[in-house]
Amino acid sequence: MRIVIIDDSGERATVLESGLREAGYGDLELVAPRGGFVARLERMAPDVVLMNLGSPSRDTLEDMLAVSRALARPIAMFVDRSDEEMIGAAIDAGVSAYVVDGLRKERVKPVLELAIRRFNAFAKVQAERDEARLALAERKTIDGAKHILMRTRTLSEPDAYALLRKTAMNQGRKLVDVAQALITASDLLGER
Repeated sequence: MRIVIIDDSGERATVLESGLREAGYGDLELVAPRGGFVARLERMAPDVVLMNLGSPSRDTLEDMLAVSRALARPIAMFVDRSDEEMIGAAIDAGVSAYVVDGLRKERVKPVLELAIRRFNAFAKVQAERDEARLALAERKTIDGAKHILMRTRTLSEPDAYALLRKTAMNQGRKLVDVAQALITASDLLGER
């Protein structure tokens, strides 16, 4: 597992690195949060990002949002102190674990594991949401095609669906693709 540590303090970075090495992680990279570091992170393609930022500023959190969008990877952030606004901004930026005043090498592995689990759980929920949206969009397309057939060929809803299904099977195409083709043709002919 490739882990990138973002830190501008050598002393704090040493604590993270030591905790990770003791936990058995060896593929580690240290990156200072300055000058185009998001692009450097993208090239490194880490599996996890650990940040130790002391007292992050609003600009730093905006950079973290850019990191989160660019990488779509688990991110754990260690800070010295925080407030509700900073915590909310970090979560909105995609930080999976936000630890206040808790940088100790024995805590690094549990925080890393938590960040990975939270990231994976969130990714699963997003994937399920995307599948549901796609299924709904496909259902709407099929319903639209059924209504065209019901209106133009005076078919019942089950018969319109059966005709779409039979056509899809005969053409070796997906039902939603046949439905979309029918809607497109109907739009071109001005029948909708």
